[in-house]
Parts: sequence; C-alpha cells; structure tokens
Amino acid sequence: MFWRKSKRDILKSSYKEHSFLAKYSEIQGDITFVGGFHIEGMLKGNITSHDGILHVHGEVQGNIHVPHAIINGVVLGDVYVSQYLELCSQARVTGTVYYNDMEMLMGAQVNGSVRRIEEQPVQHPSVEEVVA
Repeated sequence: MFWRKSKRDILKSSYKEHSFLAKYSEIQGDITFVGGFHIEGMLKGNITSHDGILHVHGEVQGNIHVPHAIINGVVLGDVYVSQYLELCSQARVTGTVYYNDMEMLMGAQVNGSVRRIEEQPVQHPSVEEVVA
C-alpha cells in the first residue's frame, strides 16, 4: 500500500506548537488551534484547525473540524477529519464521522454514521480573478 505521508511524518510535523487541556479542567467555547491540541479534560464547544492534530482523551461536546485526529475519549458531535483519523480502543463518538483515511481499533464505538470523504483539491484563482 502506498501512502502520501507516513503516520509518523504527520505526527512530527504537527508538534510545532502544542496546547494542553488538563484532566479535571473544563473549557466552554469554540477553539481554533495550530499544531497539536491534547484534551484530557472537557471541552464544550466546537474545535477547528486547518493545520494541526487533535488528541482527545477526555470529552468534547461539539463538532470537530481538523485535518488529523486521534480519539481515545468521548466526542458528542460530528467529526470532520480531512486527512487521517485514528479511533483508539476507548473512543466513543456519538454523531457522524467524516474521514479521508481512518484506522479504527477494536473496542472503538461510533453511535451514528461513518462517511468517507475525498480531500478537496486546492483551487487557485484564475488570472482574471487576480487582475480584477
């Protein structure tokens, strides 16, 4: 099997910046991040990243929109992962999971639907749009 990027390259490149939500901590509100975001507490809100990896070991109550995610906790909401998703053995997702590449370990649960998406090609502006 041929992969565009190895899992190790994805993880290494995503640790430029790293944020952490500790166990027994709770945040209410939407979060946007770059780099790595590690959640061991509870986040009530939506999570968005265009260049990062999300690690969920706690609980997220909201929708997730990220390129890479490793879930080993609870997610109550829809999950949109444009590149690589790993659902570990303790993952519990209630909602729709949209993914491009996914690894699901024995014990992981998705209570909802799972849909594969294709990564959208980057659209560059035409010469007429740039000049106008």
